[in-house]
Amino acid sequence: MCFDLDSRPPIEPIAGGSLDAGPITLTSADGTEFRAFGARPANPSGAGILILPDVRGLHPFFEELALRHAERGIAAVAIDYFGRTAGTTPQPDDFDHQPHVAACSWAGLEGDIRAGIEFLRSDAGGAPRSTFTTGFCMGGRLASLSATLGLGLSGVISFYGWPTGASRGTPAPADVADKIECPVLALYGGADQGISAEVRDAYDEALTAAHVEHKTVVYPDAPHSFFDRKAAEFAAASALAWAEELAFIGAHTAGPTPA
Repeated sequence: MCFDLDSRPPIEPIAGGSLDAGPITLTSADGTEFRAFGARPANPSGAGILILPDVRGLHPFFEELALRHAERGIAAVAIDYFGRTAGTTPQPDDFDHQPHVAACSWAGLEGDIRAGIEFLRSDAGGAPRSTFTTGFCMGGRLASLSATLGLGLSGVISFYGWPTGASRGTPAPADVADKIECPVLALYGGADQGISAEVRDAYDEALTAAHVEHKTVVYPDAPHSFFDRKAAEFAAASALAWAEELAFIGAHTAGPTPA
């Protein structure tokens, strides 16, 4: 688990930057309905992003993160992973995510990612010209893997996603680096007790060998899940990571959607 329920993104809101936002229901490839949250910008930049949560699925942290992106001109959709086992109603504060995570499959998650991208690219989702994914922990790994699905993504941003080893039936991004179709931005805390320098380097080397454009950024004293408004001691790392993401998106965005 990356964030507490009362955690929020360490990003200041911009008044009037979001055109409309709210909960939506999407349908995966296997017909499963699942929860999502969409936010469209008032002044589109031409970029759109699919937000892939941590192991607890869609909760308020990620809904607010969608809003923060929209306020900066980026259409955003955050999705849940548990439509097959938890339905489409919001989860209570005492939601036990572990059995639902255990029931996830890569086939199901892939279908959910595809549905999220399809909605994002529709008129209702904002129809950006350039589409990205970002994710945190479990979602960070999925963000990297989303670049192997032939979705025509412009880039992916992984916040402390495990890039090696087995995890919940998903491929290891380092093992499928030759299938990654777009630039990768990988952000890590240097004090992460789980993702070591050896693990980070393995992914970096795999991307280099596969000739994938990439940038790896390590914030030396930051732990896993440092991107949190509550973690005031890591505010500098959070601000730098947010700036890195926005710069990455800006550098790989084709421009505003024609009127």
